[in-house]
Amino acid sequence: MAINSNFPSIEHLREKARRRMPGFAFDYLEGGCNSNINLRRNTDEIRDIQLRPYYIRPYPGCELKTEIFGQTYDAPFGVAPIGLQGLMWPKSAEILAAAAKAHNIPFVLSTVGTASIETVAELTDGQAWFQLYHPADDDLRDKIVDRAAEAGCPVLVILADTPTFGYRPKEIRNGLSIPPRMTLRNIMQMMFNPTWSFSQLAAGAPEFKTLTPYVPKGLSMKHLGLFMNKTFSGRLNEDRIKAIRDRWPGKLVVKGIVNEEDCEKVVRLGADGIIASNHGGRQLDAGQSTIKPLRSLVSSFGDKLTIMIDSGIRGGPDIACALASGAQFTFLGRSFMYGVGALGRNGGDHTISMLKRQLQQVMEQLACEKVADFPAHLVEE
Repeated sequence: MAINSNFPSIEHLREKARRRMPGFAFDYLEGGCNSNINLRRNTDEIRDIQLRPYYIRPYPGCELKTEIFGQTYDAPFGVAPIGLQGLMWPKSAEILAAAAKAHNIPFVLSTVGTASIETVAELTDGQAWFQLYHPADDDLRDKIVDRAAEAGCPVLVILADTPTFGYRPKEIRNGLSIPPRMTLRNIMQMMFNPTWSFSQLAAGAPEFKTLTPYVPKGLSMKHLGLFMNKTFSGRLNEDRIKAIRDRWPGKLVVKGIVNEEDCEKVVRLGADGIIASNHGGRQLDAGQSTIKPLRSLVSSFGDKLTIMIDSGIRGGPDIACALASGAQFTFLGRSFMYGVGALGRNGGDHTISMLKRQLQQVMEQLACEKVADFPAHLVEE
């Protein structure tokens, strides 16, 4: 698919999405936690990385295809798990899942996404990954894990970096702690964004579709919020990882690993991969960026499991810098939501096509033939 020349960058998509989305929905998409320090640090430190081009050498061209977990994808990036996608733009989970399938890249569905495991599995022919927020109740955990296996998901991602929900001032002010609460201020914002409002009306109110079978009927918004907070108050630990490893038949990835002690534990427990992540800067403002510990993790554990990264990656050059730093694969979240917020059902195709083109241009400029060759272009500090 050709990209829309009116929106040739993530920044253009972001600005269009900001104008089309109600303020409370855009705040949810954009926000980090506390003062947004780690949110900015993630991207800033990726962009501190420099790459070395080679101009006078034979260069037959580049190949974006990348193999992980026995599957060859058409590009070294995928759609990160995002909660409440349908709140930010109606049916965005379904739009992005279908686009990911069409472009042969992985789509990761969150437990608190607004499409069900089964719906996304159908849209992706069983190729979607699933991210598990670990429930406090092990029986509920087993039910969700079994559904993901029955749907054919090849990879289960366990979330490690949310032992508690982040302190997010904009969400608190907007009434968007789980679940969303409509205030007069929010209703006024919806009135001034009719495209979003009418699309939302047609799609129906966003719900946690995967969790619908387990939520008691007839709860008020307040009591639904209390139910969700109680249900997902479980902190990940070694016993819980082991129980999931014993039950899950496919590849197992732990997301949120940013130090060597935790990485050593998940290797010992049988994980197949990790995603170095800080939840997009939404959990710990005083934490490191995800690019900062990446090279030490790759050096110590790169031969033991697949090491991937998300958080702070916005465009093709950022993907290139993460790969040059040793990541074997990358995931983006906000960039895809900007695309859908700006262009609706065409946003997924456009954003993926644009990222591919950006990444290809970087590879051609560097004389980098394969994704695995990126580390040879890293300018050492």
